[in-house]
Amino acid sequence: MKGIFPLSVSAAATGLLYREHGMRTQAERMSAATLETLLNAIGANDAETGAHVRRVATYALILGDAAGFDEHQLRSIERVALFHDIGKLHGALTDIFHEQSKLTPEERRAVMTHPQRGAEVLAPLSVFYPELGRGVLAHHERWDGSGYPRGLKGKRIPLEARVVAIADSFDAITHRRRYSHARSFADATRAIAEGKGTQFDPELAELFLSSPVLRKIDRAMRHWHMPRKKTEGNRRRGERQPGPDITFRWRPRLPASHSPDRRP
Repeated sequence: MKGIFPLSVSAAATGLLYREHGMRTQAERMSAATLETLLNAIGANDAETGAHVRRVATYALILGDAAGFDEHQLRSIERVALFHDIGKLHGALTDIFHEQSKLTPEERRAVMTHPQRGAEVLAPLSVFYPELGRGVLAHHERWDGSGYPRGLKGKRIPLEARVVAIADSFDAITHRRRYSHARSFADATRAIAEGKGTQFDPELAELFLSSPVLRKIDRAMRHWHMPRKKTEGNRRRGERQPGPDITFRWRPRLPASHSPDRRP
């Protein structure tokens, strides 16, 4: 009889641990499903922003992979890239981003609120993704401290935001936006070089401008410039989209000639 009670306690504790693990896993899957839903909502509300954040995520992952970041860091970078502009989907900003003319000073001040708005939208998910809101809030900070909204400087800027800032600027330059014309690949790399140590983390900028990374960026860029019907055709040819999981499933499978090299 003496050994029965300790065994019962042990069995009960084990059962409790299993239940807690199951509940935690279910909650993580639900939070990932929420992110997937938010990502789809970005594209549904503004197709241009939806395409932009996906391109930025692609470029940011290429840079992060080249920097040797581990899988956890890469996933954090990916999430910040995908949601860095979610704050733009706000009633006060929607009309501004749909105007064709250059922004007025007042409109620019309104636009500068989008990192804070984005962080507020994502705050309920901070239990599972604590780096997400911080990275989104900081993606317009600058290495020299002259950015916004908090004027963070150097490595006080979250790593995810420093990576995404480079990818975001590159895409903003190379793709036409409602209030600016697209410029060339060379113009974009020149802008990154000029911002090294002032706007951008100098080590990350230097790595981005290295030949191996630029080759992968160029291949990825060519993929995003492919006519939409081709990429949709690739999806229709037997590519079943799995449900949301703890990691994202948003990325289309690129043809081998266009897919950036990634670690398994």
